[in-house]
Amino acid sequence: MKQREKLSSRLGFILLSAGCAIGIGNVYRFPIITGSYGGAIFVLIYIGFLILLGLPAMTAEFAVGRASQRSIATSFEALERPGQKWHLMKYFGIAGNYLLMMCYTTISGWMLIYFFQYLSGSITSVPATELGGVFQSVCDNVWMVLAGTVAVIVVCFLICSLGLQKGVEKITKGMMLALFVLMLGLVIYSLTLSGAGEGLQFYLIPSFENMEKAGIWKVISAAMGQAFFTLSIGIGSIAIFGSYIGKERRLLGEAVTVVSLDTSVALMAGLIIFPACFTYVGGVPADAEAQGPLFLFTTLSAIFNAMPMGWLIGALFFLFMTFAAVSTVIAVFENIISFWLELTPLKRSTVALINIGLMILLSLPCVLGLNVWSGVQIFGMSIMDLEDFIVSKLMLPIGTLIYVIFCTSRYGWGWKNYITEVNTGDKGLAMPRWIRPYMSFVLPVIILLVLAITFLPI
Repeated sequence: MKQREKLSSRLGFILLSAGCAIGIGNVYRFPIITGSYGGAIFVLIYIGFLILLGLPAMTAEFAVGRASQRSIATSFEALERPGQKWHLMKYFGIAGNYLLMMCYTTISGWMLIYFFQYLSGSITSVPATELGGVFQSVCDNVWMVLAGTVAVIVVCFLICSLGLQKGVEKITKGMMLALFVLMLGLVIYSLTLSGAGEGLQFYLIPSFENMEKAGIWKVISAAMGQAFFTLSIGIGSIAIFGSYIGKERRLLGEAVTVVSLDTSVALMAGLIIFPACFTYVGGVPADAEAQGPLFLFTTLSAIFNAMPMGWLIGALFFLFMTFAAVSTVIAVFENIISFWLELTPLKRSTVALINIGLMILLSLPCVLGLNVWSGVQIFGMSIMDLEDFIVSKLMLPIGTLIYVIFCTSRYGWGWKNYITEVNTGDKGLAMPRWIRPYMSFVLPVIILLVLAITFLPI
C-alpha cells in the first residue's frame, strides 16, 4: 500500500472536516426551517440533538478513519476480524459519495452562476415578481447549467490532484477562512438594518407560542433531522480526514470543534437572513420551507435588490455560498480519490482526470432533469430530488447506523477498540466510558427514528 499523506496542521484537519460538514443545505436550510418551526426554541432543540446525535456519530467515523489510516475503501477491512463482511460497506459508502456529487455539483454551479450575475449587475434591476422566472430561465438553459457544473467538477478535482497538503489542505484553508470573513462582514451589515431588532428577537428569544403554532412534534422531528443531516456523516466523507491526522489529540474534542464551526456558520446565516427579511419583506415568508432552494434565488434575491449596493451584497452572499458548496465538493472528491488510490496502482493526477470525465457523465441526468428531461418523474420526484432523497434521507442515516454498530458491537470492531482510539492522545475532551449503553442501544434507536420520520406522515 502506498505511503499515506498527512495533513500539515491541526487547523487543516479542522477546516477540512468543517468544510465537509458546512454545505449549501446547512446555510440556507437552517435559517428556513428555523423560521418555519418557531425561531429560537427550534435552535435550542437543534443544538440539543447535535450533542445527543451528531457528536457521538462523528467520533465513530473519525475513530474508524484514524485507527485504520485508510479511506472507506479499505478501513472496515483493516479493522474487521477474519471472515466478517463489514468491508462491504465500501461499496455503499463510495456509491453515496458519487450519488451526492451527481446533484450537489449542479447546485454548486447555480451558486457560481448567480455570483457572476450579481457581480455583473444583470439581476439587480429584475422586479421581485419576475425573479422566479429568472431562476427558471437559468435551469432551462442546458449549456449554462452544464458550464457551471463542469466548472465546479474540473476546478475541484484539479485542486485535489495537487495533493493533500499543496492542494486540498492549502486551498480549503484559504477558502474557509475567506468564508468566515465574508459571513462576518455580512452579519455586521445585516445587524445595521432597520428590522434587525425584530429579526433577532424572533431568532434568539425562545417562544413556546411559535413552537405550538408550528406543532411540537414537527419542531422536534425537524430539529432531529437537521442535526443529523448537517454533518455529512455516514458515507465516509468525515472518516477520511480522521485517517490523515496523528494520535496527539482525543477525537471527542476534535468532533466538538468541527460541530461548533458547522453550527456557528448556520447560526451566522440566520443573523444575515432574519434581519434582512424583517427589514424588507416584513418577516419570514410563510412558505419559506416549501420554497426550498428557490428561497435563495427569489426571496433573498428580492431582498438584495432592494438594498443599497444590492449588487455587491448579493455578489458577496453568493460568493460565500459558492465557498460553502465547493468546500464540501473538495472534501467528497478527496474521499473519492483516496478510494481509487487505495484500490488501484494509479497516480493521484490520473485518478483526478478519470473522475473529471466520470463525474461530468454522472451529473448529466441531474442537469438534463432541469430542462430536457424535466417531465421525468420517479416516485413523484424529479431526478435531482430523487438523488438528494436517496443520499440525505436513506444513505446517510443507514451509513451512520453501520458506523455506530461497528464501533460498539462485539460483532464489529468493538467498544474496547473504539473507546481506546477515541481517547488516544493527551489533549482535548475524553469520551466518558459511561456513555457505552447510550451509544450501543439508544443512539441506534434514534437513528432508526430519523429514518422512520422520512416515511411517517407528520
